[in-house]
Amino acid sequence: MHALPLRLAPQQDLRAALEGLLVQHGATAAFVLQAIGSLSVARIRFAGLAQATELRGDMEILTLAGTLSPDGAHLHISVADAHGSVTGGHVEHGCIVRTTAEILVALLPEHDFSRAPDPASGFKELLVRSR
Repeated sequence: MHALPLRLAPQQDLRAALEGLLVQHGATAAFVLQAIGSLSVARIRFAGLAQATELRGDMEILTLAGTLSPDGAHLHISVADAHGSVTGGHVEHGCIVRTTAEILVALLPEHDFSRAPDPASGFKELLVRSR
């Protein structure tokens, strides 16, 4: 495992930046271990829903975790608004960094991740292969 700490700047798309890391580092498997920071826009898809909900305003990132593969990311986030109300779910494209996002990613050079349809869940699920 190779630890990769990084900081995203204001106006960056959180998910797009994380998905781009694999290409930048020639990796095929990674975990997002944690993050702190803030968003001005959060596009979060709640469990069981097909469409994302867009939240706008000053939000703090409380948690961020998930997997990164060449087929895309599977990320979960929780954010708190200016009143302390917490919302969480699946990270969609369009989550925009407000001031910073400080993230710890673990690159897994001995593994390949991909996603394939799983008949049991009905979704594309993670496939893990050792190199």
